[in-house]
Amino acid sequence: MSTTEKKRELEHRARLLEALACSLRERGLRATQIADIVRLAHTSRRTFYECFADKETCFVELVREATTRLLATIEASIDPAAPWEAQVDRAVDTYVQALAEDPAMIATISRELPALGLRGAAVQREGIERYAALVVRLAASGRMVQAGVRKLPLQAAVMLVGGINELVIHAVEHGESLDTVAAVAKDVIKAVLRPA
Repeated sequence: MSTTEKKRELEHRARLLEALACSLRERGLRATQIADIVRLAHTSRRTFYECFADKETCFVELVREATTRLLATIEASIDPAAPWEAQVDRAVDTYVQALAEDPAMIATISRELPALGLRGAAVQREGIERYAALVVRLAASGRMVQAGVRKLPLQAAVMLVGGINELVIHAVEHGESLDTVAAVAKDVIKAVLRPA
């Protein structure tokens, strides 16, 4: 595949993912058809199938890319010279703010990912592990170590992140503000990291 062909394929892929995101916000995954995606992306069904095996594969990739972007945003938002408590606050605030900016997408992901069965569970687990790895990395950073915060094993970080994920799903399903999730997440993370 030439560089031009590869570039074109990446452009089509990006347009299809954005089209799926638009359709998900309006209709959800179940009601979205491949015809809707290609119409919004201004591509053909053939192009869709050159990029993705099916609608669910496209959805999984959309979730993975959203996770990658949000992780990068969180990490970039943190001032490594700030006090450790401020770093925790900033990380949680950035995460919750990003979720609050796209409530329809968060609702769709929280409802539809589990409906994919083992495939959805694997993607959810992968996301939790990636967020947990970020928490471990941040807890081991210079300012955190200087402040004497507790070293956080990956398993503990998975438990924290998994719990926060469940709080987000609960809030979304019950139409509650994500601000309550932020407050609880900050308190729990600080309690776990607090120097002995």
